[in-house]
Amino acid sequence: MNVNPIALQKCLGGVGYPADKRQILDQAKQHGADQKIMEALDALPEKSYDSPAEVNKEVSKEGQ
Repeated sequence: MNVNPIALQKCLGGVGYPADKRQILDQAKQHGADQKIMEALDALPEKSYDSPAEVNKEVSKEGQ
């Protein structure tokens, strides 16, 4: 799924890393993430993420 990485990072502002998938989804929802971003984040593997870059990397992998 092609997600704009800048829009994704705006939606993840304020996430305290490391963060698990649920924390990332909750924060994105609070920041008004659109359906495309929420679907991309929902497809993430259940694990702990150490940085926004790691989330971006996983989202871009899911899109391939």
